[in-house]
Amino acid sequence: MTHQYPALTAEQKKELSDIALRIVAPGKGILAADESAGSMAKRLNQIGVENTEENRRLYRQILFSADSRVKKCIGGVIFFHETMYQKADDGTPFVQMIKDKGIVVGIKVDKGVVPLAGTDGETTTQGLDGLSERCAQYKKDGADFAKWRCVLKISDNTPSALAIMENANVLARYASICQQNGIVPIVEPEILPDGDHDLKRCQYVTEKVLAAVYKALSDHHVYLEGTLLKPNMVTPGHSCPTKYSPEEIAMATVTALRRTVPPAVPGVTFLSGGQSEEEASINLNAINTCPLMRPWALTFSYGRALQASALSAWRGQRDNATAATEEFVKRAEVMGVTLAGQGC
Repeated sequence: MTHQYPALTAEQKKELSDIALRIVAPGKGILAADESAGSMAKRLNQIGVENTEENRRLYRQILFSADSRVKKCIGGVIFFHETMYQKADDGTPFVQMIKDKGIVVGIKVDKGVVPLAGTDGETTTQGLDGLSERCAQYKKDGADFAKWRCVLKISDNTPSALAIMENANVLARYASICQQNGIVPIVEPEILPDGDHDLKRCQYVTEKVLAAVYKALSDHHVYLEGTLLKPNMVTPGHSCPTKYSPEEIAMATVTALRRTVPPAVPGVTFLSGGQSEEEASINLNAINTCPLMRPWALTFSYGRALQASALSAWRGQRDNATAATEEFVKRAEVMGVTLAGQGC
């Protein structure tokens, strides 16, 4: 006989569920501003800006200083540790700027990918050691949700059963620890778009990975109503010679989710996965107009696809800050429209 000892009280469950529903309220998605210093280097180098802590602060300030228009389309913002403790020019903490808009603050808590021995270049994600203490501190400091990214890749030999199982269990352990500390976990099993695989292969692998993730979440007694999923859309590999329509991508994506993701999950917040701003909005719109039942909110958790225009407009110049913020607001509003399936 299987037994479960109560992991969470009714009050804890209600708090987690309420937070998750606020983040993915109708018309709202997530701004992923949790790029590490290394990832920010790539962004800033593209516009000829030095990757310093101050430049990273100035850039994040452009996003966080957007006016109340973003309230309608951004439900949550994911911070990086450094950003969580930075302030605007006037001394206002970034966390406070976000909370003042009624937006939920989140934090990236994983410590990055590491090689998984005995596989063909596959990885797992580290950071479980000390996670409970970090979550407790982040909760005190204003974070109500977290993100943890695992990475899988499609090739002739991958993903292996070992990589799928290992990453599913890591995600489940992370989710359980977050919930014990009153933090809603975003579960992110990203299947990379690298390679020449077709749409059908990506759908098959996505289904296998998500099925394993939800089996692991069940085994770890994770409260699904207090979680969010951040998956890849089902797309062909970047080198695939076949071009697929947004409608085909939407049908494959929603079908994969319907086969694997329980209706108890409040929301699916897609990563943009190397798509351009335009592709990410067109595909999300197609997903939200797909003629299949969709029991979850299907929204976005975009980094580059919300920020690219703002970054180009800023170019490291303070004089361009207002114009860059406006570009970000415009892009966020476009994404909000796609959630209603109203075209883009």
